Amino acid sequence: MEIVIKLSQFLLSLSLLIVLHELGHFIPAKLFKTKVEKFYLFFDIKFSLFKKKIGETVYGIGWLPLGGYVKIAGMIDESMDTEQMKQEPQPWEFRSKPTWQRLIIMLGGVIVNFILAFVIYIGVVWFYGELDIKNTNVKDGIWVTNPILEQAGLQTGDKIISIDGNKVESFFELPEKIMLANQVMVDRNGTQTTIELPENLIGQIVDENKKSLIYLRVPFIVSEIQEESANVDKLEIKDMILEINGTEIKYFDQASDLLKSLKGERVTAKILRNEKEEVVELNVNQEGLLGVRPGIVGISDLDKLGIYNVEKVQYGLFESIPRGIEKTSERVSSYFDQLKKIINPKTEAYKGVGGFYAIFNVFPDVWSWEYFWNVTAFLSIMLGIMNLLPIPALDGGHVMFLLYEMITRKKPSEKFMEKAQMIGFFILIALLLFANGNDIFRAFK
Repeated sequence: MEIVIKLSQFLLSLSLLIVLHELGHFIPAKLFKTKVEKFYLFFDIKFSLFKKKIGETVYGIGWLPLGGYVKIAGMIDESMDTEQMKQEPQPWEFRSKPTWQRLIIMLGGVIVNFILAFVIYIGVVWFYGELDIKNTNVKDGIWVTNPILEQAGLQTGDKIISIDGNKVESFFELPEKIMLANQVMVDRNGTQTTIELPENLIGQIVDENKKSLIYLRVPFIVSEIQEESANVDKLEIKDMILEINGTEIKYFDQASDLLKSLKGERVTAKILRNEKEEVVELNVNQEGLLGVRPGIVGISDLDKLGIYNVEKVQYGLFESIPRGIEKTSERVSSYFDQLKKIINPKTEAYKGVGGFYAIFNVFPDVWSWEYFWNVTAFLSIMLGIMNLLPIPALDGGHVMFLLYEMITRKKPSEKFMEKAQMIGFFILIALLLFANGNDIFRAFK
């Protein structure tokens, strides 16, 4: 059932993004009286799952879910319809339109992507509000959950002061900013320490194949007891461990470290069960474990327990508009920072580039509209930025040639455009193979 939920979210998000992106080309093309021959969701190589001609346009759904397209008459695109280009230009064709109109048609898709992200973020903050924990309220520091960060010098209990010289207001911004950072300043036991992160931090994290970086320090609450555990009759689900051998346990990481020093021993533990404190005798196995799985404590539960001050900000409709703009600009800036890392081979960030399987795995195996819309908004920004790259066959490649034409007042020859489109097509295929090859490689590591 989980796979069906993930797949449903993936296909719904992908379909929405593709249709709206292509509408961004379709609408200005029609406004400028340019003939649109086909409008397709997914690619229809050899055959279509569905198609219907309405007016001069064939609308359809292809079988290959790698994107979609609109086929505009008189334009050299992925269809490589060179026969049409050999004919005399017609007034309804793309090539016959003024340069400024062609530029608007080509930019329409990415403009819609950014508008869509903006509209989604407005809706999300208006409908759901925002949960936040201020970084300054994380009094006992962060929980470092990735060994690569520990090797780089970060420790559980560190309080983040700044990242690359900039203060970070929200705890939830920390993981991404640390991933992209060069330098982190922390308060460690009252002493300020500057940690220089390795240039290939992202590459190391990808090689480790462990997604989590840091998290809020959480209490030790039992969520599962293994059948073979020696403590199966002594602990219950939802028990919170407060002390072990007289040592206070406020966070799970404290218990984890302490238990490693008590391998094979019998310990006295104080627990909180049904809002009452009890004392039980527990056995620590030879691996320094109690044979239980700690629970993932939700943000609202951490607030109820009084461990963190969780702020919930509600926005009115008009208040959500500037916040939507702010979130969109933040995500655009973040994605450009990621691209800078990816194109720098020293960072080894290219190892983290993923294809369709990576996008599929972004979606959870439980349905959450809030999560779905946030992911869709970010994917829309990704799609917009990627399509702006100056690669022939992408919107950005067409825009690049149109700007050249506007500046020089010289139109590139159709022969040149055909060759450029072919080169761009091979570049895209190479990138597609690389990204999805990374997915396959990571799956079998």
